[in-house]
Amino acid sequence: MATFNDIVGQEQIKSHLKAAIRSNKVSHAYIINGEKASGKEFIAGIFAQTLQCEKGGDEPCGECHSCKQAATKNHPDIRYVTHEKPASIGVDDIRDQVSDDVSIKPYSGPYKIYIISEAEKMTAQAQNAILKTLEEPPAYVVIMLLTTNSGSFLQTIRSRCIELDMKPVPSPVLKEYLMREYEIPDYKADVCVAFAQGNVGKAREMATSDDFTAVQNATLNLVKSVREMDLSDAVAGIKAMSEYKVDPGDYLDIISIWYRDVLLFKATGETDQLVFREELSTIRRVAQRSSYEGIEEVLEALKKARLRLSANVNFELTMELLFLTIQEKG
Repeated sequence: MATFNDIVGQEQIKSHLKAAIRSNKVSHAYIINGEKASGKEFIAGIFAQTLQCEKGGDEPCGECHSCKQAATKNHPDIRYVTHEKPASIGVDDIRDQVSDDVSIKPYSGPYKIYIISEAEKMTAQAQNAILKTLEEPPAYVVIMLLTTNSGSFLQTIRSRCIELDMKPVPSPVLKEYLMREYEIPDYKADVCVAFAQGNVGKAREMATSDDFTAVQNATLNLVKSVREMDLSDAVAGIKAMSEYKVDPGDYLDIISIWYRDVLLFKATGETDQLVFREELSTIRRVAQRSSYEGIEEVLEALKKARLRLSANVNFELTMELLFLTIQEKG
């Protein structure tokens, strides 16, 4: 059963939450701010489980009835707020599941805890509804707002919450975790770490997904051979890539890591820091034929591709424009 020790990195957040438990100075409201898949829900769950643990320590015992209920998300006093509309959390969601519920005392635990994932999706009316609860919360209430963007909240909400920011997990810590937990080889762990950029959920997904390995191979094969392709073949390759069910930005991350390796090798001739070092012969060939200016233009084209995707430009069109630059400069 998970404890604070199972949280990868995030030492500052762990230290703060455990100190609050030990000193009996638990806030009525927390904001945990961090990227999608960075582990916010995992941290909130362990914190909630610890607060309700019948043994009263700064770690969940994992053995009492309360801990077992919390571990299966069946604890009556740990509420996970849901919303029917994918794009927003409405005022009725907050009123029905939080505002109208807080006056009912805890069923079995010392606290009544509300965990709201994707809290940045709260509408203005929903935020105002929860603000009323934050202004005069019952002594037993703890509200946890988990968000990718704490700046989306009213300042009056932020001022009533303890704000905790997720930090990127250091690469050596993340690599050791992946190799220990998922028994993947050294070189694969390096790829996962470089791709995830400190996001433990993203690294875990890469390490365990056969689909992602296929995406990586398909992307690299296209990048390596696009110079010799005519445009119709490149377009067909891009269309095949779009069939995979991954975030479109993942393709750009893989290509960015590839050209980071090319630039590093061209500049230093060293191989120790290469992520795709098993592709050394191809990296050497690309580095020899490409100028520094050409590589910089590819990296700039990658930035433009990210902006296009964030503006909902068609994926295939975005990738075609990128690969035209790679054909010419990469």
